[in-house]
Amino acid sequence: MTTAATAVYDPQLPDGAPAVAAAARQVSKAYGAGETRVTALDAVDVDIQRGRFTAIMGPSGSGKSTLMHCLAGLDTVSGGRIWIGDTEITGLKDKQLTRLRRDKIGFIFQAFNLLPTLSALENITLPMDIAGRRPDQAWLDQVVETVGLAGRLKHRPAQLSGGQQQRVAVARALAARPEIIFGDEPTGNLDSRAGAEVLTFLRRSVDELGQTIVMVTHDPVAAGYADRVLFLADGVIVDEMHAPTADSVLERMRRFDGKRTS
Repeated sequence: MTTAATAVYDPQLPDGAPAVAAAARQVSKAYGAGETRVTALDAVDVDIQRGRFTAIMGPSGSGKSTLMHCLAGLDTVSGGRIWIGDTEITGLKDKQLTRLRRDKIGFIFQAFNLLPTLSALENITLPMDIAGRRPDQAWLDQVVETVGLAGRLKHRPAQLSGGQQQRVAVARALAARPEIIFGDEPTGNLDSRAGAEVLTFLRRSVDELGQTIVMVTHDPVAAGYADRVLFLADGVIVDEMHAPTADSVLERMRRFDGKRTS
């Protein structure tokens, strides 16, 4: 991870490490002004490695969702620079940013955001249909198989369980072969069983399809599916963990909470 404010971004890490799917350098985000000014991000530096599953955790107000939104181009930054692949997105005009999000980024949120009048398959291909792009049928078939929807493609959302609806949302994000997928509490509206199913599919999409995923979560169990966990506090990355487990993440959060209350 490069921390110098003057560092020149290089999408290829040294020593043959995976290329970077997204990067932030000295990124700050503030809301309001004067006495009401709130700093959500404070000079954050981070690399998101391609083909890895990264979880972002932290207490309420830590800046975790703000960081994800800025990395995804859903929110502007107050300072610093952000790249998706080798494209710097800070400073892009609205039309350029919209095109980049459409072509290179997938999104999965708590709300499934499925159109009730469309079938599961039509919901999956909708973004590509809007963009006038034909899906790669072999890739689409592989995605559908990975998320376990082969027998449910003709069903409308009302005919699917919550877990199945979120799997449709996952498949929709994967189908366009984005460079990176961002998930904001993607299992937040699901029960534990359905949540585990969706997280398993996200894990498989990384392992079997080479996808890059960044997920904001408050759940140590969800974070245990990731390759790496970033911990935020007061707008700063204060720690990270590789090869996490639910227990190790929970213990880290407990120690973190203890320091904050002591």
